Amino acid sequence: MEKKLLSSLTSVCMVAFPFLFRGSKMRENLIIFFAKGVLSTLIDAYVVGNKRISYPCRPFPKTFKTNIIFDMLFFPLLSVVWVKISSNDKLGMIILKSLIFSVPMSLAQWLFERYTGLFEWKKWSPLHTFASVSFTLFTIRGLVALTRCLDKLKNGQVY
Repeated sequence: MEKKLLSSLTSVCMVAFPFLFRGSKMRENLIIFFAKGVLSTLIDAYVVGNKRISYPCRPFPKTFKTNIIFDMLFFPLLSVVWVKISSNDKLGMIILKSLIFSVPMSLAQWLFERYTGLFEWKKWSPLHTFASVSFTLFTIRGLVALTRCLDKLKNGQVY
C-alpha cells in the first residue's frame, strides 16, 4: 500500500509540474522549488539523523535515509503553489494562507504515520510538523521577497 501511495504522489506531482512552471514567473518558481528542496532535505536529514523520524518505505533506501519524494518533489511544489496564492498579500493574509497549508499537512502526516508505514515518529508530533512546515514556508517566502527586492534594485525601481 505504501509504495502505491508514493507512486500516486509522484504521479500527481509530475502532472502538476508543467502547470506550475509556466508563465512569466518561471525563474522565481524554480528558485522556490530548488530552495525548498534544499531546505526540506537539510531539515529532514537532521531530524532523521537524530532519530526523531524514520522512513521505512522510501525510494532508494540504500542511498537516502529521508523520503526524497516528500523533500525534493512534493513539499517544493506545495511551496510554489503557496507563494503563487500569497504573492500579493499582506502579512495577516499570508499567515492565514500558511495555516491552510500547515494545518492539513500536520493532520495528514499524523494520519499517515498512524495508519501506514510511510514513516514512524519517534520524537515527533503534529506540532513539530506544523512548526517545520510553517518555518520553511516563511523562509521561502522571505527568500522570494529578497529576490524581488534585488530585482527592483537591479532595474532601478527602488526609490
